[in-house]
Amino acid sequence: MSFQLILNNLAKHIHLTTDEQETFTAYLQTKKIKRKQLLLTDGDICRYSTFVTSGCLRGYTVDKSGIEHVLSFAPPDWWIADMYSLLSQKPGILNIEALEDTEVLLLSKANQEKLYLEIPKFEHFFRILTENSLVASQQRLIDGLSLTAEERYNNFCKRYPTLIDHLPQKQIASYIGVTPEFFSRMRNKRH
Repeated sequence: MSFQLILNNLAKHIHLTTDEQETFTAYLQTKKIKRKQLLLTDGDICRYSTFVTSGCLRGYTVDKSGIEHVLSFAPPDWWIADMYSLLSQKPGILNIEALEDTEVLLLSKANQEKLYLEIPKFEHFFRILTENSLVASQQRLIDGLSLTAEERYNNFCKRYPTLIDHLPQKQIASYIGVTPEFFSRMRNKRH
């Protein structure tokens, strides 16, 4: 497997020597996930930061009525995890599912901690990822409280431009917080 995509992702924030790249990639595990297969189930402890190399994952919760609420998507070159569970090592609330056959690289929490000691710049990298995740979550919460469905859809299109025509409409509807029927009517009005 080529590690170029993940190394390019790291290079956006930190510079690694060839030796540091080799140390990092030695800590990664590759995994193939079939369409509709769960990588993480609510109630499990999240033990990995997951980087998508091909395919697409979605993170979602299920409410007491059985309704799914999509919190995030992870297309290629994106990281995903149940941040609460990963950081606290307590059971999480997120399900992470493959929307299509997907290949990922897994970095265990234990190996991430080793990287912090061996190559301290990884603390900087993962701090940036965590901060970006926090900012995105806060913005999403504010958007959900203050924006119209159409404005939330426009934000979705900006955040995930490669997914607009790629995902089932019901997934996008869930992400922006509307019913599939409302989403369909809204999209038809736009075109």
